[in-house]
Amino acid sequence: MKKNINIAIVGLGQIGGYLYSEINKKKKDIEVKTGKRINIVALSAKNINKTRKFKLNKKIFFKNPLDIIYKCKVDILFEVIGLADGISKKVVEHALKNKVHVITPNKALISKHGDNLSKLAEKNQVNLEFEASVAGGIPIIRTIKEGLATNKITKIYGILNGTCNYILSSMEKDNASFKNSLKRAQILGYAEPKNPKLDLNGHDAFAKIRILSALSFNNKISKKNCLLEGIEKIDLKDIKISDQLGFRIKLLGISEIKDGKLFERVHPCLVKKDSYIGNVNGVMNAVITEGSPVGESIFQGEGAGPGPTSSALMSDFLSILRGNIKFPFGLPSHKRKNVNVYNFNNYVNYLYFRFEVRDKPGVLSQITNSLAKNKISVQRLIQIPNKNNTASIIIISHKSIEANAQSCITNLSKNKNILKIPTIIRLL
Repeated sequence: MKKNINIAIVGLGQIGGYLYSEINKKKKDIEVKTGKRINIVALSAKNINKTRKFKLNKKIFFKNPLDIIYKCKVDILFEVIGLADGISKKVVEHALKNKVHVITPNKALISKHGDNLSKLAEKNQVNLEFEASVAGGIPIIRTIKEGLATNKITKIYGILNGTCNYILSSMEKDNASFKNSLKRAQILGYAEPKNPKLDLNGHDAFAKIRILSALSFNNKISKKNCLLEGIEKIDLKDIKISDQLGFRIKLLGISEIKDGKLFERVHPCLVKKDSYIGNVNGVMNAVITEGSPVGESIFQGEGAGPGPTSSALMSDFLSILRGNIKFPFGLPSHKRKNVNVYNFNNYVNYLYFRFEVRDKPGVLSQITNSLAKNKISVQRLIQIPNKNNTASIIIISHKSIEANAQSCITNLSKNKNILKIPTIIRLL
C-alpha cells in the first residue's frame, strides 16, 4: 500500500463526528505505527448546516456520497450512516466495486447483505471490515477470525445490547419500573430518545448474533425465522421474584450448533446471580465462546457509544494500513456453507411463567390443568396477592418443549380470568 492514504467518511452523526476528530487527533500516532500519512479528502452527511462539535471543511463535503468515488482518489471509506439498505448499501457496494477498502459499524447492513458484500470485497481484493458492528469496543470479531481461528467453536452467546442491559440493571438496582428505567436510559443517551424500539424488541442483538454465527461456524448468514423476543414485557415483579429465586434477568443473544443444525435466538433469560454473565451490569456487553481446544473464553467491555465504537473502527483502520487483506468472514465466500436451521419449537428448557389473574377459586387449577395437558410439569409455584382481587401466579417448570409452552400460553390467553398475556422467560 502506498505511503499517502486518502480516506472518506460518509455519515457525520455522533459516531462519524467522533471518528473524524479521532483520526485528526491521532494522525502522527498512526504514521508512527503504520508508516502511512493520512489525508481526509471527502466527507458526506445528510445536512451540511447541522451544528457539530468540529469545524466542517466544506471544500471536501459531498452532498451525494456516491460522487466521492468518481471525483476523489479514495483508498479507504468509512460508512457510518447505519441503514440496512438505501444509501448505506449503495455507498458500500460502490466503493468495493471501485477497489476501495470499506470500514463500517453497520450491523444492520452486514447482517442483511454481508454475504454479497463480502463476495464483492474478495472479487476486488479489498477489505470489508466491521469490527464495530458487534459489541462496540470488544474485539470479538478479530478474535474469532484470528485469535480463535483454529478452534472449533460450538456455542457463542452474551449480552449484546447495552441499552437493555442498563434498563434491566436499573430496574433491579433502583427498584424502578420498566418505563422509568427506559426514561433514564434515554436521558443518559443510552437509548434513542424518540424510537428505542430496535433495542428493546431484540432486533439489534439479533443482527449481531447473526454476524457472530457466520464468523463462528463458517456459515452463510441465516435468513430463517428464529426465536426472537425483547424486554418490553419484563415487569418489576419479574425482577424481584427472580432475585428471590437467586436469578437475574438478562437479554441474551445465543447461537450454537444443536443436532448438527444452527440454533440462533435472542430472548430474556434467567441467569444465576453468581454466574459471570449474571454480574455484567449497566451498559456493559459480554461475549462468551465455547470451543475446542480453547474451552470457554470470556470478553467484556463497553458495547456502545462513540468512544468504544470509534476504538473498533480505528482497529480496523490500522489493520488495513498495515496491509492485512483478509476475507471479511475469515475464509473465502465459496467455502462458507449453507446450514440447516434448528426448529426452535423443539427447544427443551426450564421455563418461568407469570400469570396475572383474578384472585378467585378455581383459577389456579385452570392454569395447572392447561400446563398438564401440554405436558409441562410444575417444579415451583408462588402466588402473590395484589390489589383489587387480583393475584400474580409464578411457576417454574421442569424441562419443557417450546411448542408445548407456546400452545399453553395461547390457550390460557383466551381465559377471562387471566388478565394479561402471560409472561414467559427461559432459563440459561
